[in-house]
Amino acid sequence: MSQRDQISIGSQSILWVAGVGVGLLTLAFVLGVQVGKQSAALRRPMQKGVEEELKDLPEPLVDQLKIFEGDGPDKLVPTQKVDATAPKEEAKPDVKQEAKAPEKPAEPEAWTLQLMSTADAAEAKKTAGKAKAAGFATTTVKDKGQFKVRLAKSADRAAMDKTAEKLKKAGFKPFAMKAE
Repeated sequence: MSQRDQISIGSQSILWVAGVGVGLLTLAFVLGVQVGKQSAALRRPMQKGVEEELKDLPEPLVDQLKIFEGDGPDKLVPTQKVDATAPKEEAKPDVKQEAKAPEKPAEPEAWTLQLMSTADAAEAKKTAGKAKAAGFATTTVKDKGQFKVRLAKSADRAAMDKTAEKLKKAGFKPFAMKAE
């Protein structure tokens, strides 16, 4: 019985336990530092944007230079305050410009729907026939080795979007593109 009550600890066991303890303490320290950095970053006030920094600029440079030139602040010439965040206006030339012809109203862009693009001519023909059976006139264009099945008619974008919904109900996957 006396042998059971005795516990012997070797030097290797002590070194192993000490090494694990040091590793855990190091891990706890590193995690604590990271958590501290993140909480400090959350408490820090938000940085100013460029626009706010420009608004905080002192009076115009012209006024500042006049102070140094000997003209005291009492003799300053008032200048217009410049808003650095506002878009700059283009300089207008002093030369009179010729009267421009009135611009033509912009024509609405023409759009069409492409039903598919494939390298197989038979598949393109089959899709064109299916669209014709559904009541849509198509045209097949060969471009860069691809057969592209498109609607024959073009219209504005809104009309093409409505037509696309009808084509989707008929089982097609059309997408709008500008008509050439």
